[in-house]
Amino acid sequence: MEYGYPVIPENITVHLGAPDAPAPNVTVPFTDYIKNVASSEIYPTWPENAIRANIYAQISYALNRVYTEFYRSRGYDFDITNSTRYDQAYVHDREVFDNISRTVDDIFNSYVTKQGSIAPFFTQYCSGTTVTCPGLSQWGTVALAESGYSPFDILQHYYGPDISLVSGAPVANAPESYPGYALRPGSAGNSVKYIQSMLGRIRRNYPSVPAIGDPEGYYLADTEAAVREFQKIFSLEQDGIVGKATWYKLIQVFNAVKGLGELTAEALTYGEVQPVFPTVLRRGDSGADIKALQYYLDVIAYFVQGIPTVAIDGIFGPATEQAVTAFQEAYGLAPDGIVGNRTWGAIQRVYRDIRYSLGESVYQGKAAVYPGYYLSQGMTGQDVAQLQTYLSAIAGAYPWAVEIPVTGNFGELTRQAVTAVQRNAGLAPNGVVGVLTWNEIAKLYDGLAG
Repeated sequence: MEYGYPVIPENITVHLGAPDAPAPNVTVPFTDYIKNVASSEIYPTWPENAIRANIYAQISYALNRVYTEFYRSRGYDFDITNSTRYDQAYVHDREVFDNISRTVDDIFNSYVTKQGSIAPFFTQYCSGTTVTCPGLSQWGTVALAESGYSPFDILQHYYGPDISLVSGAPVANAPESYPGYALRPGSAGNSVKYIQSMLGRIRRNYPSVPAIGDPEGYYLADTEAAVREFQKIFSLEQDGIVGKATWYKLIQVFNAVKGLGELTAEALTYGEVQPVFPTVLRRGDSGADIKALQYYLDVIAYFVQGIPTVAIDGIFGPATEQAVTAFQEAYGLAPDGIVGNRTWGAIQRVYRDIRYSLGESVYQGKAAVYPGYYLSQGMTGQDVAQLQTYLSAIAGAYPWAVEIPVTGNFGELTRQAVTAVQRNAGLAPNGVVGVLTWNEIAKLYDGLAG
């Protein structure tokens, strides 16, 4: 499941058999898949409105499987099967009917949703003769079309008056939702916000999962506690880290409690999947996220030959674009100068590897570079002790600062000291130490040393 609204995938991977059958997978263009399914499921001589209603249902059914990662969240390496016991009929390499092909080309980027929901609706259907079901009757659509029903009237007849038809959905790659790296205390971003949203809904069915407070998108102690309890309930390793296994179990359980693979699905609102951080950074952008990007790139550039240094000015101009492109070339990414999820994840991984390869002697009495993860109340360790050392020194020089002891334990007093620095620097006073807050603290500390 990708963040935000669904897209029409360029390709779909079909398993040529039942889910557990030892059968091959084929990856085909999504439009070719729908043309094949429609040619296998319905007759080209049916009324046009009946054909269109069936194709809308077939598109929506397939998109539901892709968007909810129904099979991938269960460990399979495909999006859908060709077994009519589980999914839709697909006969690989079969000929398709011309009129069906034209209709698919016309409406392939349209799908059914329930009003108030963004998820493609699980448009269950069956023949209506040899097999009956609670959803759409394929042969029944013929009689309705002959009675003058429009395609949308037919869909409403079977799925209820509270459905909508989305048209003109964008076509894009639909990679797996797992970000490619584990989420743990100190992580932040849209992936963290997404698991927090899922845990919040799962909690209604499993009330032993602790509630998660603000700020959203930051992996703080309350998120770790919720993850550990979820892992306990579903017999996963209770490490408080969301790796691939925990990620997809979260999706599987979330889909189940929402009923997203059922006719009685609960609405999936945009707020549940809405990104809270920019999903793409590119030339012309500006602001705090660009400053954070520039900080990472500038540190990496100091240690990696061929990547130019950048000014941390919050403006994504030609120099920042050049540094991004050079990084992408150095680490085998598409050198487009745009920071999407893959590039941003790679930048953070390279940065953390560099940071933890450095010894204390590198800093020569100056503040260390950012640890590479968010520090917040409830955390302990050497990085917290370093932070407290800097804050304590700052408190001795500035009347607005808060004096704290160096304990290595991020408690309430440390949060207050962090908040004071954030207010002084014009940053959001949330008490969480990200890259920009750490940089402000480091500059104040280094100023004292100077």
